[in-house]
Amino acid sequence: MRNKGISALVCAGLTAGAAVLATTAPAAAQTGPRPSGAAETHSSAVTGNRPSTSADIREQLENIPGMTVVSVTDKEGHPLYSLTYRQPVDHRRPHGGTFTQRLSLWHKATDKPTVLYTGGYALAQNTTALTKLIDANQVSLEHRYFEQSRPSGADGRDWTKLTVQQEAADEHRITRALRTIEKGKWLGTGGSKGGMTATYHERFYPDDLDAVVAFVAPNDANNRDDSGYERFFRTVGTKECRTALNAVQREMLVRRDALLPKFEADAKANGQTFHETLGTTDRAYEFAVLDQVWNFWQSGTAADCPTVPDAKTVGDDELYNWSKKHGLSVYHDAELGEHTTGPYYRQAATQLGWADLKFKHLKGVRHYPDIYQPNSVLPPAMRGSYNNSTIADVDRWVKTRGQRMMFIYGENDPWSAERFRPSHRDSYLYEVPGANHGATIAKLPEPQQSRAIATIKRWADVK
Repeated sequence: MRNKGISALVCAGLTAGAAVLATTAPAAAQTGPRPSGAAETHSSAVTGNRPSTSADIREQLENIPGMTVVSVTDKEGHPLYSLTYRQPVDHRRPHGGTFTQRLSLWHKATDKPTVLYTGGYALAQNTTALTKLIDANQVSLEHRYFEQSRPSGADGRDWTKLTVQQEAADEHRITRALRTIEKGKWLGTGGSKGGMTATYHERFYPDDLDAVVAFVAPNDANNRDDSGYERFFRTVGTKECRTALNAVQREMLVRRDALLPKFEADAKANGQTFHETLGTTDRAYEFAVLDQVWNFWQSGTAADCPTVPDAKTVGDDELYNWSKKHGLSVYHDAELGEHTTGPYYRQAATQLGWADLKFKHLKGVRHYPDIYQPNSVLPPAMRGSYNNSTIADVDRWVKTRGQRMMFIYGENDPWSAERFRPSHRDSYLYEVPGANHGATIAKLPEPQQSRAIATIKRWADVK
């Protein structure tokens, strides 16, 4: 049940940016503070009769109620502002408790387009491929309740305020505030959970953005129906590869007595415990094995199929070591708490949904038939009950009313098996042949690639 954008549980491998990084390029190194009065060399905005300077932009940012400029550094000749913005804990009760949400603004010029980028987890530092494509400003933000963007005290433990609607409202306020400075077109983007988040923002505040480009954004519109995921695992790759992977996965459980001590030794060496979440090493081992085939396709390709060992003849060490390199993910307390990826699993348990696979090929070798769901990896205080209504509503809206939306998926990505289907209102879906969870526009074949780029540039009003 990888975390969308990690390598294991609902999609994300448990580093909150793996999937997103597959859709973006690394950020340039920062070279230190930029003088506050230095001119924006590429800015065409005007303040009175003179070009806007970095000091002008900083002053405008500081004049936004609730906005704080934490620091300014130089990135590729343009100022990168590290910011915080005061948000209501509950947008339905805006005069109640507040928290500060982290974000950044990479400013080039006020008349250029702006990319609003959410990774869906912590504040990402990379420059998105979309930003590079249209030479845009970039606003990056941290999702509420992740890392430093969370309320303090009791409010920080009130997980009922970690919802799709509340985060969309956070982004709405930030967008409206910064559009007073950045006057060009605004495009939302993100990969995996970030792509979902950009889509939810568009659904609840369709007047904020001029377009959305979402990469490998899962859409579990009906959490009771996982037939899309089941069909994916019956058809992905070749029959020979699927059979070999299933055999390895089954053998990992058949040989539990021999392999569990290896798993326990690794966990001890790495300081990994399971007391607060999965409970025992046996449960943690089974959960890790259940993720193997999903992770193989999420992060690997069909070119990795020849490396799959013969499950019936391979020795214990080789079987275990191959599995560690090809999909065996360890869910442990330190990575699943409220300050790490726990908030994602809370969202999966209550709104986003999860793939509840049947694992028919593992019949008779599982000890915990109901373990493969997000509440299993959460501390008791973070667990919740699922409600389908919001995600079903978003799914219907995207299909019928969404405008200027583009979705990019990977043919061999399990997270792409249940996807958004856009309307015919200047909206598009592209699938990258053979791609995994790192599908990008750059990997699309022609003429789809040129069409997608032309559409984005038209949306951004870029020639």
